[in-house]
Amino acid sequence: SCLLWQQHRNINYEQTSIVSCFAEAFPVDDVDGNFVRTVKDCIFSKSIPTPLKGPLRLAAVSKEVVEETLDLDVVLTQSEDFLQFASGGKLMSGSVPLTHRYGGHQFGYWAGQLGDGRAHLLGQYLNRKGETWELQLKGSGKTPYSRSGDGRAVIRSSVREFLCSEAMHFLGVPTSRAASLIVSEEPVLRDQFYNGNVDTERGAVVLRVAKSWFRFGSLEILAKSGETDLLRKLLDFVIEEHFPSIVSDDPDKYLVFYSTVVNETAHLIGQWMSIGFAHGVCNTDNFSLLSITIDYGPFGFMEAYDPNFVPNSSDDEGRYRIGAQADVGLFNLQKLQEALNPVLTQKQQRAANMILKGFTGIYQMRIQQLFRGKLGLRDEDEEDGLLIALLLKMMEETKSDFTMTFRQLSEASQLQLHSRNVSQMWALYDLSQHVHFSDWLRMYLLRISRLKKSRSFNKKCVNPRYVLRNWMAELAIRKAEKNDFSQVAMLHRILASPFVTQTTAEDAGYASRPPRWSQRLKVSCSS
Repeated sequence: SCLLWQQHRNINYEQTSIVSCFAEAFPVDDVDGNFVRTVKDCIFSKSIPTPLKGPLRLAAVSKEVVEETLDLDVVLTQSEDFLQFASGGKLMSGSVPLTHRYGGHQFGYWAGQLGDGRAHLLGQYLNRKGETWELQLKGSGKTPYSRSGDGRAVIRSSVREFLCSEAMHFLGVPTSRAASLIVSEEPVLRDQFYNGNVDTERGAVVLRVAKSWFRFGSLEILAKSGETDLLRKLLDFVIEEHFPSIVSDDPDKYLVFYSTVVNETAHLIGQWMSIGFAHGVCNTDNFSLLSITIDYGPFGFMEAYDPNFVPNSSDDEGRYRIGAQADVGLFNLQKLQEALNPVLTQKQQRAANMILKGFTGIYQMRIQQLFRGKLGLRDEDEEDGLLIALLLKMMEETKSDFTMTFRQLSEASQLQLHSRNVSQMWALYDLSQHVHFSDWLRMYLLRISRLKKSRSFNKKCVNPRYVLRNWMAELAIRKAEKNDFSQVAMLHRILASPFVTQTTAEDAGYASRPPRWSQRLKVSCSS
C-alpha cells in the first residue's frame, strides 16, 4: 500500500501531495510521448495532459467531494491554481500522470487494445479519513490510446458525467465521483450522431475520483497478449489493495476474487434496474473490477417503463437495452473468467464455471429484494415475484412512468389505494387505466394486510422523486453551452437529495409528466 502525506483541509495546492504508486508497482511503457501506438508488457504509459486552450471557467463543483474526499476548503476551487490543476494545466506535487492500457469486448466482439484515450490518472491521494482515492482527469488530451480521437471531451458529455456520477452516489449506487467540471473556449469538432454533420463544440475536463479505475478489460488485454506474469501481478495488486478479506497466500485467492466480483456485479446491476438506469455501453472495458458504476456515456434513466429502452442511439441492435443488462453482465463475467483462466488450475476453472452459473440466481434474489423494498414489503412471501411481475407488465402496457409510479405508490395512503383515489397522481392514474389494475391492487392490499408490521418505505434510499432524466440534463446543457451554469448547479443541488420533495424541483417540473419533446432526444457515444 502507498502511504501518502497530507495536511488539514485548508491546505495550499502547492502543498498537496499525491503519488503514483502504479509507476513503482508495475512496469511502465518504455516509450515516451502521447503519440498513438500499440503498447506491450505494461499496465500504464506515462502521458502528460494537454492544457485546455483559452479562458477557463469552473462550471460546477461538488462541495462534498472536494471537502469530504479531498480535504480541501471548497473556497479554494475558485482560484486560478485550482483551474489549472483540475484541467491539466499544472501538476500537483508528486504526480506522475499515467494512462491505463486495457482492452475490451465492445458490443460483443473483442476490440483489442483500447485504453485511456482521453483520461489521465494523476495519482493516488490518502485523505484524513484514511481513504485512498485515485484522481483522474477526463478530457485532458491525447494519449497513446487515443486511436483516431483528439483526447478531448465536450461540454454536453461532461455536464452529463458530472451530474450523473454525483446523482448516482446520492441514490445509493456504487459509483465514481466527480469533483469538478471545467470548461474552456477551445474548439472541438464532433459528429454527434455519426451522420456527417460535424459541429464545433467546446472542450471540457471533469476531475473524477474513484477507489480504482481497473476494469474487466484491464485483465483481458494481458490474458489475450499472453502476459501471464503481469496478469498475476495486477491481480495480486488489486486483491491486496481492494479485497482485504481475501488472504494473500490462499491458493484459491483468484477464485475467491472472481466469486466476489460475480456477486457484486449482480448486486450493482440489480441496483441499476431498481432505479431504471440504463448504462448504455456495457462493454467489458466499462465494467469495474470493484463493481462500481464508471464511464458515463450515453446513459439514460427510463421514463415510460419499457424493457427495450435503449438510451444509446449508436446501439442499433439494442444490445444494451435496459432489460438486457443482466444478460450482458453475465456475458462480461464470462469474458472475465476467460481472462483469469491462465492463472487458474483446471479444477479452479471448473469451480469458476459453477460460480458463474450462480450469477442469475444472485441477481434474481437481489431484484426481488429491491423491488419488495420499493413496494414497502418488509418480509418475504412466495407470491411476491408474481406481484412484482404483474405490476411491471401493467406498467409496460400502459407506458407508466417508472420512477413516479413507484414513488406515488409509496406516497399514496392505504385509504387512497382502497378507494382507488389516484386521479391526482399522474403516474398512478396512467397505471390505473389498465384493465387488471383493480385486480392487482386487491392482491397488493391483501399482501400488505398479511405483513407482520405495516407497509414501510425507507424514505432515504427507496423510490426517489427525482432522477437525472435526459430532458432535464438537456436543458442544463443548452444553458451551459451559452456559459450559463445555473441549471447545472440547480440540478446538482436537487439530485443530492433525490428522495426529498423540494419546492425548486417541483416548480421546475422535475416530478411532473415529462414534456413531449423529450421523447425525441437522442444520446450517442460521440462526446
